[in-house]
Amino acid sequence: MTRTVWFNCSAGVAGDMLLASLIDSGADRLAVMDAWAALDVDGFAATWERVQRCGVASLWTNLAIDHEHAARDDQHGVHEHDGHAPGEHPHRPAREVLALIDQADLPERVRADASAVYRRLAEVEGAIHGTDPDDVELHEVGALDSILDVVGVCAALHDLAVDRITHSPIAVGHGTVRTAHGDLPNPVPAVTRLLADSGLGTVGIDTTMELSTPTGVAVLAVLAERCGPMPAMTVTATGFGAGTADPPGRPNVVQAIVGDEAAPQDSAGRTCRLLEANVDDVTGEVLAHTVSVLLLAGAHDAWVTPIVMKKGRPAHTVSALCDDAAFDDVRAAMLVETGSLGVRATTVHRWPQRRVQRIVDVDGHDVRVKIAGRRVKAEHDDARAAADALGVPLREVLARAEHLGAELLPGDDVA
Repeated sequence: MTRTVWFNCSAGVAGDMLLASLIDSGADRLAVMDAWAALDVDGFAATWERVQRCGVASLWTNLAIDHEHAARDDQHGVHEHDGHAPGEHPHRPAREVLALIDQADLPERVRADASAVYRRLAEVEGAIHGTDPDDVELHEVGALDSILDVVGVCAALHDLAVDRITHSPIAVGHGTVRTAHGDLPNPVPAVTRLLADSGLGTVGIDTTMELSTPTGVAVLAVLAERCGPMPAMTVTATGFGAGTADPPGRPNVVQAIVGDEAAPQDSAGRTCRLLEANVDDVTGEVLAHTVSVLLLAGAHDAWVTPIVMKKGRPAHTVSALCDDAAFDDVRAAMLVETGSLGVRATTVHRWPQRRVQRIVDVDGHDVRVKIAGRRVKAEHDDARAAADALGVPLREVLARAEHLGAELLPGDDVA
């Protein structure tokens, strides 16, 4: 069994909403509070309250922050910078947030996941402001409440023993949002860059509310394995995490659905659909883009095969493998992106092996690894980025990441 959580982000996503949805799904709030205690910071109080959001019963994370108290808490070298006005979000350099998490007595997976989220946030903010990621000042996302949200979500996922995280397309609004940098476009630059860098799907909603925050999007961009429809699984729990606002017409919640994805136990395997289209008038760049769009539409896999058509014309077959739930979306994407006059489909069977995704730290760079059976496979794009930054051969980063990945789980979990 693979324990999976699928987040429905059709109303947006924020760190506190993710946390509340997991606790509402059965995560032990004491495990979350233990993780917060390990950070060894003061100046906050937390409660979880039952609320209604457009008629949907949900759980709200109520974090009360005493900014003046928190400003005096400089244990581990983490402090609020002087000069912030009362009620203003304090800010910290990314290196101090990472030091706070690194020095905390947290389960290894919780520490690794939380650090990975903040390293990605630092990279994004650094790119936006032209600053070294270690030195970039994290304003809203560096405030204590955001740190607690990220660590709390990672602790809740660990408590639920979640192996795989997936989510729906992420809702965003429009207009402007008031931030520490002034009025910024909605969604804010950090969110749009996270979406672009991770290739996450979105859906627009006609509202000027900030539906999705950098913290919430970063958690999914770093920890989630896939954006698309809910995977086939046996549902064991569900929960709703409420946002603070209660706008009319739609519930302002993140829905978490937890379940078990079972590996096939018989020779029949899992039924799925294979879609194909032959094209002879599409460039290589368009074909590569099409593969990315098919994956975002919900395909398990997508690929391009060179073929020879009638009269010796060189061409390509575009193929995609998907479940029935994603069939219509994948078929539409294939038609639109290739311009083909039609597609064909067949029913096939697949035997997916149980796998988990983890994040390892190679000299300060996050590299995702997939563990299936006794095989550990590093994510090529992450390893290449780390190799370029470190100035070392790619094969060395791959080897180190895969060695670290093999050590993350006990032997019987990798078997």
